[in-house]
Amino acid sequence: MSVHVIADTRDRLSALSRMLDQQHAVTSELLGGASLRHNGIDAVVVAADLGKVENISALKAVSGKLKHVTKRIFLTDRKGRLSVVQAYALGATHVLRNPVSQAQLLAKLADGDAIATTRDEIGLIGQEAASAGAASIASMFSAVLSGAPVDVRGAKNAGSKIADSIAEDGLSNWLTTVRRHHEGTYQHCLLVTGVAVDFGLSLGMAKADVERLYSAAMFHDIGKARIPLDVLDKPGRLDDRERALIETHPAAGYEALMGTAGVSPEILDAVRHHHEYLDGSGYPDALCAESIADIVRILTISDIFAALIELRTYRPAMPREKAYEILQNMKGKLERPLVEAFRDVALNR
Repeated sequence: MSVHVIADTRDRLSALSRMLDQQHAVTSELLGGASLRHNGIDAVVVAADLGKVENISALKAVSGKLKHVTKRIFLTDRKGRLSVVQAYALGATHVLRNPVSQAQLLAKLADGDAIATTRDEIGLIGQEAASAGAASIASMFSAVLSGAPVDVRGAKNAGSKIADSIAEDGLSNWLTTVRRHHEGTYQHCLLVTGVAVDFGLSLGMAKADVERLYSAAMFHDIGKARIPLDVLDKPGRLDDRERALIETHPAAGYEALMGTAGVSPEILDAVRHHHEYLDGSGYPDALCAESIADIVRILTISDIFAALIELRTYRPAMPREKAYEILQNMKGKLERPLVEAFRDVALNR
């Protein structure tokens, strides 16, 4: 694998190059003069203090070239959520927090090789849509954390690119693209948006309805910006306290978006209620069937399916057939005709 290292100090540059050069073909350059002129780069490792304006400006200057590299690993110094959000907004596909060991970095570089496909097989439109979607999600999370206005137009534009990618390359290629290049909450939101779009298209929904659906999907987990990362990205089962904290995210997202221009009541409803079930066993409002809108029912099925087939560092992606079987067994919770209509999306598209 050809790995290019970009760092904001010579010490970091030398340390990372030594860490990698026994197993990979390594090139490197300082961030201040970075140009990414090397051809055939498989992965970029970026080590920089994202609290410094000059580092962010330098990364933005090479972002156009950076996004064409398959794997983009950022190493961050700061412990807060904002540094992780900034890394994803600048184009990261993976984020590690310093101090990072050689074993951790090599494992992250190797991660995903089993499902790798070439750029031509996936299609550049899918990669660009995934990058736009991840950057939009990162921007939304940053806005919620800082109290700044959410970029609604940016989120809808990113959703439109995802819809174009699904129409052009199909759902299966979208799933491969996202699982290869993104992780955690960003992977989940991108998967949900793609699955929801394909479901809407399969149902023959009108263009305006598909637009509402992908907008709702892009916004649906914005409340997770307020959940601590050690809970949100915890490997394994959550305890009762952690589960209760996670279950605050729909209401938190609703509150963050309420009164925001460009966010319709239908989208707000979907953000707040995408974890509601027809039998009243969902949260946060324990709604029953007659109170759950169609767009919410579609988003809920898409959300559950996407969560099941996610690729996590601590477990492989569940086969689509098994994930669909779980949906079928959720009797009384999901609308049966919609679950049946979802079969083709889940298994064939």
